[in-house]
Amino acid sequence: MTNIDHIVIAAKTLEEGVAYVQETLGVQIPKGGEHPAMATHNHLMQLTNDTFLEVMAINTDMPTPDRPRWFGLDDLYIRQSLENGPRLHTWVVNTSDMAAIQTQDSFDFGQAIPLSRGDLRWQFAIPDDGRVLAGGIVPYVMQWDGQEKNGFRHPSQGMADLGCALVGLELYHPRADWLSNVLSVINASDLVVVHKLAANEMPYMKATIKTPTGEKVLTSQG
Repeated sequence: MTNIDHIVIAAKTLEEGVAYVQETLGVQIPKGGEHPAMATHNHLMQLTNDTFLEVMAINTDMPTPDRPRWFGLDDLYIRQSLENGPRLHTWVVNTSDMAAIQTQDSFDFGQAIPLSRGDLRWQFAIPDDGRVLAGGIVPYVMQWDGQEKNGFRHPSQGMADLGCALVGLELYHPRADWLSNVLSVINASDLVVVHKLAANEMPYMKATIKTPTGEKVLTSQG
């Protein structure tokens, strides 16, 4: 089974990311923790239905990792784009069968590696160069420790509930059929709505979020 696990806002600093969420959604997203293997840190809040919102940034107080950071955060183009402000960056799905994702050969989602934050443990598929997949339009794939067992409790249930919920995620791409086929490989094509763009248009995505003050939209467009 595959589900939307979380959506990711990338920011130059956590302070900028938190301010962006406050301005866009009208809520103060609380601190999460650190990822020692990636030298990143985050703020988190639940979006109900076992999903959550993550603000992600490089933690400059931590040693540089011995591999490229996830979410393309070492990519100079991405770093330069974040100078203009935070934005919706990519999304992540979870699966109860990471082994099946790793053995398929239709699309390279990266090699699954073990990661942790505090008491949480999971497997996360990351390309060797740390890049986002298809510019962030194709999701990363992960599996929480224990997810394959009955009675698994998604970590989002322990995150702050600020009255926000993910209404829907829409993906816009010139090669909509290709994108739908890639998503079908991980049984994720029914999780989002895919729209076709003209050949000369840049792909982007948008997430509609229900907030205490009405529906708001996060977008990957700068």
